[in-house]
Amino acid sequence: MVDSERAWRDALYGPAGFFTRGEVPADHFRTAPLVGPELAEALLELLDRVDAALGRPARLDFVDVGAGGGELAASVRSLASGSLAARLVVTAVDVGPARSLPGVRWARELPAPVHGLLVGHEWLDAVPCPLVTGPSDDPWLARWWPLRAGERAEVGAPRDAAWADAVGRVARGAALAVDYGHLRADRAAGRYASGTFAAYRGGRRVEPVFDGSCDLTAHVALDACAAAAGGDWVLVSQRDALGALGLVGAVDPAAADWLAAAGRASRIAELRAEGGLGSFGWLLHGVGVPVADLLPPLPPWRP
Repeated sequence: MVDSERAWRDALYGPAGFFTRGEVPADHFRTAPLVGPELAEALLELLDRVDAALGRPARLDFVDVGAGGGELAASVRSLASGSLAARLVVTAVDVGPARSLPGVRWARELPAPVHGLLVGHEWLDAVPCPLVTGPSDDPWLARWWPLRAGERAEVGAPRDAAWADAVGRVARGAALAVDYGHLRADRAAGRYASGTFAAYRGGRRVEPVFDGSCDLTAHVALDACAAAAGGDWVLVSQRDALGALGLVGAVDPAAADWLAAAGRASRIAELRAEGGLGSFGWLLHGVGVPVADLLPPLPPWRP
C-alpha cells in the first residue's frame, strides 16, 4: 500500500523534489504576487496596522513562508518606505535554493520569535497530507470531513499542525494564511466527494504523479487550521480583505495618467474577482493584537 503522504512529501521536498531543486509555483500557475504590486501594497497596509498596534517597535518582521521565488517578499521590501522601512526585517522561507534579493533574508526554517506579520501565501496547499477513500475511522476526518463510501479526501491534520506551529512562532503581531480551500459544511454535504488533490506543470493541470515532475497541491480546510491554531482569528475572503485594506479598483476619470490607473484597476479586479483569486480565504490570527484592530468586521468567508 502506497504511503500517499510520504510519496507526496518526497515528490515535492525530497532530494530530487519539485521544490527542493528550485522549481517555483510561478512557472506552473498564475499566483497573486505576479499579478502586480497591489497584493504587496495591501499586505504593507496590514503590516502598518500591526506595527501601530505593537507601538512602532525598533524592529518589525515580515516573514514570507513558502516564498517560492521570493516575489512577494521582494515586493514588500521594495515598496516599504519611511520609518517602517527603516525598521523592517524581511525573511523569505523556502526549501529551494536561496535567491539573492535586495534587503531580503533567506531561510529554510521558520524563524522565531516573530514580532510583526507572518504570511503563508499558498503555502498550506503544498503541505503534504494523507489521501484516503472513505469510509474512514480517521479522527480528523470524523470531525472535519465525514466520508461516504467511495468518496475521497485529504486528511488535513498535517496542515493543522504546520499552521499551529507557524502561528506559535509569532510572539506579538499577526499570522495570515492565504489559500484556496473549503469549509466543513460543504465537505460534509459531499461537494468535494472526489477530493481536491491536483497537479500542475508548465501552466497546465496534469495527472498527479509522485516523481517530482509537477507541483502537487490540494485545497485547504481553513476552518480546521483556524481551530488548530486557536486564539483570536477571522476567516474572510480575499475580495473583502483587500477592499478593507484600501484596494477597491476604482478609476478616477481625472487621473493624470489614466492608462496607468486603468491598468492598476484591472489588476485589483483580478485579485478581487469572485470565483477567482478574490475567492481565496484569508485566515488571520492576532497574537497579542486584537484582530479587530487589523480588519473591520467583514462577512464570513464562503469558498
